Parts: sequence; structure tokens; C-alpha cells
Amino acid sequence: MSNIIVLGAGMVGSTMAIDMAKKHSVTITDFSEEALNKAVKKCDQLIPIQVDVTNKTELQKTIKSFDLVICAVPGFLGFETLKSIIEAEKNVIDISFFPENSLELNQLAKNHNVTAIVDCGVAPGMGNIILGYYNGKLDLTDFECLVGGLPKIKKWPFSYKAPFSPIDVIEEYTRPARYVENGNIIVKDALSDCEYVDFDGVGTLESFNSDGLRSIIFTMSHIKNMKEKTLRYPGHVEYIKVLKESGFFNEEKITLNGSEISPLDFTSKILFNEWKLGDTEEELTVMRISLKGTNKKGEQKTIVYNLHDEYCAKTKTSSMARTTGYTATAAANLFLDGLFEEKGVFPPELVGKNENCFNYILNYLKERNVVYKLEEL
Repeated sequence: MSNIIVLGAGMVGSTMAIDMAKKHSVTITDFSEEALNKAVKKCDQLIPIQVDVTNKTELQKTIKSFDLVICAVPGFLGFETLKSIIEAEKNVIDISFFPENSLELNQLAKNHNVTAIVDCGVAPGMGNIILGYYNGKLDLTDFECLVGGLPKIKKWPFSYKAPFSPIDVIEEYTRPARYVENGNIIVKDALSDCEYVDFDGVGTLESFNSDGLRSIIFTMSHIKNMKEKTLRYPGHVEYIKVLKESGFFNEEKITLNGSEISPLDFTSKILFNEWKLGDTEEELTVMRISLKGTNKKGEQKTIVYNLHDEYCAKTKTSSMARTTGYTATAAANLFLDGLFEEKGVFPPELVGKNENCFNYILNYLKERNVVYKLEEL
């Protein structure tokens, strides 16, 4: 049994804490006392501590005695929080999905003898792990990840619910999307190249460019074609584009009735209520990972992994929390079990290239009924 601390008691953070508590002593932290109380109500084994992660001294003092840190803070806090954890010489699994390049902290982690596994969710996360594994098996030419979290019941106009902060979702809709085509990095607006894709059990969804490749642009630069696209119900993109083009996502403050407010803050507040996922609201995660390449015999191979996961009524856990959180707790447990001991910052593809780690994670998820189905064409 190890002593674990989870930073962030939101939907995903609390799910990870509860999962880790099956084998370990777990402390959970958050700035919100309400979030902590909610997590402890679901699992009374958790030890709650109220912590402000932006207070570096407080954070480093809090994590000092723990064997492993699992970081699930909002994206805008992620990079500096991870940096503080590394400087405190603590090993860490991170799913804060911050916009900065985590590999910039690689040398810092090595200097402090730290293992930091980052972006370890569903996407980024499992797509990277699968890519890392097959990169050692095939001479890959193509990688595509299609992924989305969707409510079971569509509610007009957006037909969408967010398991995390709306401001992080809006970031996905505004950050320029990078993908790789014929070996060149292409940058387009998010929400571009919208096309329809059919999925068993769901029907037709729309896919659009989002900046989800992240680290693999650099770690897998030899692969000529790589793309990640987000999935939503048809019609969602058009409504988001209306908001975006009308200035509702602008950060520059405007004056209204003598008060200053940014359109983004206003929009986030409105959408928080519109997009808030209820504690027991049914939703699902759909994902398709496709890889193309040649094997050592020169034979052309296409590898496809499909995921269809739904809200778990038994544990009252959302699908997005399960698919994201359990990938991270799988990484945490494989590290604690001694399967991965390298020092530095490691995106998931650099963990998945290890066959033992790859199989450990897939089996760990399968034990929790998160099943990736393989097709070889």
C-alpha cells in the first residue's frame, strides 16, 4: 500500500481517488470544500485537505510526505502546478491537459530524479498509448483519433454536456488545431473540416479539427499523416461557430452598465448551467483509433481500436470520468508496481511503447469494463 495524494476533487479527480483507494491510502485535495465533501460522501476512505495549488509553498509542503501525486487540476493551472510538483521531487501522473508543452519540463524532471507521466487520459492518453505500442510493431504512415463525450439524451441547441469546466471546452474550440499531412505540420482553426462519421450504437456524428495531437507531433514526427478530431452530435459545430464569430469567446473586457466583464467569462457562466453534467446523468464516450503501416514482411496493415463506453449506474460514475480517470490510475499503479522507472517527463506514447505497460493498461481498463475492441484489416 502506497500513500497517494490527488490534486483536484472534480468529477475525474474524485473518480481517480476512489479507484486508487481500493489498494492505497488516498488523500484528496481541492480549493473547494464543497467538492471535497462530495468526494468523501462517495467514498469515506478518502482523506480530504483544502489546498490552493497556486500557493507554491503550501502545495509543496502538502505533497511532501506522499509516494505519488496524481494531478487533476484545471488546464490553466496545470503547467505551473506540474512544475511545482517536480521541483518538490515528487513523482506524478498528470491529466490537467494544459496548453503548454510538457516536454519543456523534461530536463527539470531528470535533474530532480522525477518520473512525470503526463496527458494520461482518454484523448490525449489511450490514443497515444496505442500509437506508442504499434510504432514499435509497424512502419507507420497514418494515425487518426476520433473521440467525443456525448449525453445520452440530446437537448437543443448544443446536444452536449461537459464533465469538466466549460472554459476548458471553449479552449478546445478556440485553440488553433495542428495536424500532420505529408510530413508537414498544418495549422487550421478549431472546428474546421467538419465531416460526418457513422458509429455503431450511436449513429451519425460530426467530427472537426481540434488540437489533440499535442506531444506526438514531436515524439512521432516520422509519421507522415496524423490527425485528431473531436466528435459531437450533428449541428453542434454550427452553434459554436455562431458564438465564436459573434465575439462571445473574446477575452478582452467590455463595459456593461458601469461594470467590466469579458465575453468569455460571461459565456462560460451561461454555458456552465447549460452544459453541466448531472451527477447521475447518462452519457457516453465514443472513440476510434486508426493506424496504417507496413509490418516487417512489407505487408500493409490497418489497425483499428473502437471504444463505446457508457455511464456506470452501479458506481454512479460518468463514462468520461471512467475512461479518462482509469487510464491515469492504471499508469499510477503500473508505476507503483515498478513497471516503469525512467526519469523525466513522459507523454503516454513513451509509456505505451513498453509492451508490459501497454498490456497492463488495457487489462486494467478491461477489469473496469472499459473495453477497447481491436480490428486488424
